[in-house]
Amino acid sequence: SSRRCAAIVENAARLRRQARGRKKIAGSPERPRLVVTRSSRHLFVQVIDDTVGHTLVACDGKKAAVATVPEDVKGNKCAIAYSVGRALAELAKAKGIDRVVFDRSGYLYHGRVAALARGLRDGGLEV
Repeated sequence: SSRRCAAIVENAARLRRQARGRKKIAGSPERPRLVVTRSSRHLFVQVIDDTVGHTLVACDGKKAAVATVPEDVKGNKCAIAYSVGRALAELAKAKGIDRVVFDRSGYLYHGRVAALARGLRDGGLEV
């Protein structure tokens, strides 16, 4: 039960960090917001235009991006996050998006979140 309490406290802290970030971050048609959602197993990313509330591009670690991961790093979640970033950058470029505002949703900028950002930059997006 102490482990459950720790998880609740940790998530509450993340939600406070998320709220602090959302006060300062907003997506526009010229520079939409790139939102990261992380679970224990997967990573989900979407590009949102906040003026109309529409998702322009979305990608996750469960589908196409995983196909580009080499066999020797299949279980490496950071490698998968990097490939998700590269795949999302390609999809965004195809839609004419080359600059985004990076919204890490209160997650700390390390591990999978940092690998995702590296993949986006390597894919040609200005983050």
